Amino acid sequence: QVQLVESGGGLVQTGGSLRLSCAASGRTFSTYAMGWFRRAPGKEREFVAAISWSGVNTYYADSVKGRFTISRDNAKNTVYLQLNSLKPEDTAVYYCAAGSTIVIVRSGFGSWGQGTQVTVSS
Repeated sequence: QVQLVESGGGLVQTGGSLRLSCAASGRTFSTYAMGWFRRAPGKEREFVAAISWSGVNTYYADSVKGRFTISRDNAKNTVYLQLNSLKPEDTAVYYCAAGSTIVIVRSGFGSWGQGTQVTVSS
């Protein structure tokens, strides 16, 4: 399975921005669909965004649409999540996910990283 390492989390004030990165191992990275999930304290894991292997197709949860942007750089084996206009309710551990298809990524049954903490202060 592909190994994923997230970075870029931190503490930011309401309305601020962060860019999360997910570095993937494996020579076949470009064949994987990628995505991001998050888990807030006391809540279930929530789908955030996904991107196809080509980078052409992207998908977002309604709660983040218009504020977050997912992108990928296959030459660097890296997927990004740009977080803008952050709100306290965005506070969560953000996890990178990979799978052979978007369906597998969104189902949560693909590979996972260790997560990176995003905290948005009031």
